[in-house]
Amino acid sequence: VQLQASGGGLRQPGGSLRLSCVASGISLRAYNLGWFRQAPGKLREAVAVVASHGGTVYADSVKGRFTISRDVAKNTVYLQMNNLEPEDTAVYYCNAVRDQTSHWGQGTLVTVSS
Repeated sequence: VQLQASGGGLRQPGGSLRLSCVASGISLRAYNLGWFRQAPGKLREAVAVVASHGGTVYADSVKGRFTISRDVAKNTVYLQMNNLEPEDTAVYYCNAVRDQTSHWGQGTLVTVSS
């Protein structure tokens, strides 16, 4: 099982990025999928979650700016990030959870700086 995250990079405040997380070895269809982030010196925090039934939940800090989505056919979960802020700088991780099983991607670095 592997989750391969990509799409991170350097953006100026107000910019956009789209993160992707492609799964192999599992079908994401039945999983609850999430994006988490960890900034330097801080704990990992949940950013956005899309449940297997399609419902979504967002951290207050990203509501209205980030959108999580899944493409079942491509076995991929996305995080569209708009109007980026310096506080969004972190390593972003994708996660897939089903029953007692949790899988993590390797992380992709997002840096927001002028």
